[in-house]
Amino acid sequence: MKLDPNLRLEVLSEILGKEVKASDQTQGTADNVLSVDDFHLSNILGTLLSLLMKVFINEDDFFDPQYDYDFSDPSELPPCERGNEPYARPYGWYRIALKVKGKYPDGDKWLGSNGLRSHSDPGEWPVSFHGTSLDGAKGIITRNYKAGPGALYGRGIYSTPDINVAEELYARTFQSKTTRKHYKVILQNRINPQKREICTRNDYWLIPVPQGAPAYEERRIVTSSIRPYGILIKELNQPSCVIL
Repeated sequence: MKLDPNLRLEVLSEILGKEVKASDQTQGTADNVLSVDDFHLSNILGTLLSLLMKVFINEDDFFDPQYDYDFSDPSELPPCERGNEPYARPYGWYRIALKVKGKYPDGDKWLGSNGLRSHSDPGEWPVSFHGTSLDGAKGIITRNYKAGPGALYGRGIYSTPDINVAEELYARTFQSKTTRKHYKVILQNRINPQKREICTRNDYWLIPVPQGAPAYEERRIVTSSIRPYGILIKELNQPSCVIL
């Protein structure tokens, strides 16, 4: 899939529920230029952008195109692992890479090494996927996702290692104003295996967040437990119009 440059900003706008533009010297300020961390926290906590009318990003600091990857060609590759967990590559999707290398004080081991490899690296975190939040202040963190017939697993951040589960239940669908095509969007993360709970239905993973935790503690839990490194988009095949 050939990625239109404007599509990156449209995808962010859909995820955040606000128009996102590229910053320049006259528009972007310290108050409204969104970092990758702010994007992540806003998507999870749903509160950081509520007072902003306009949101800008510095594209050079936000995206990392050298790590973009087109998974739309389901080439036969050997099974692989990430963080000592099976990892099924998200075939059919295109990954828009976020600029996360060097962003965290504990280094980059959580990402593992670069390239198409089948093995896990020491200290690497497993891959998970989750949908996007358009619920404003509710955010993902307040949802008790159902992971089976009537089953609830508590308050926290839910994600799944199964791209198909994420697509079926939590993908956001939108039509691009630029390309006029329809797309699905989900987030690709790494999840801290020391802080993850595997639910009874093992294709659901939970980062618990205690009820009543102060805002600073919720932020600490989020940034130390689950980190996005890519936005996945899939172009949908729309039926052609029939003129009668």
